[in-house]
Amino acid sequence: PPPPPMGPPPAPTGASDDRTLATISHAGQLLGGFVVPLVIYLIKKDESPFVADQAKEALNFSITVTIASIVSIPLIFVLVGILTLLATMVLAFIFPIIAAVAANRGEWYRYPLCIRLVR
Repeated sequence: PPPPPMGPPPAPTGASDDRTLATISHAGQLLGGFVVPLVIYLIKKDESPFVADQAKEALNFSITVTIASIVSIPLIFVLVGILTLLATMVLAFIFPIIAAVAANRGEWYRYPLCIRLVR
């Protein structure tokens, strides 16, 4: 038999509600910041490992974006902050869309450049 696959287990194929909630937790960052993934995580953390993991990942990325934005604001006076704030905003728009598409396919997505504070 082939060796078992590395990494997290695949999302349940019949659980379209789980995939939908995971997708909403990623895409919800674009409108609600960290609130949407936090609410989904608190509601589903004991029911669905896939939704809990993806909501936690979205929450961690949202916190990372907030920290990067706060650090960039004082750096604007040195002109470097303009570039870091612009890069942060672009990544805060692109990465959640990529993550939402992956979660909708049932894939366990990990954000690059993310500080994982919520474990």
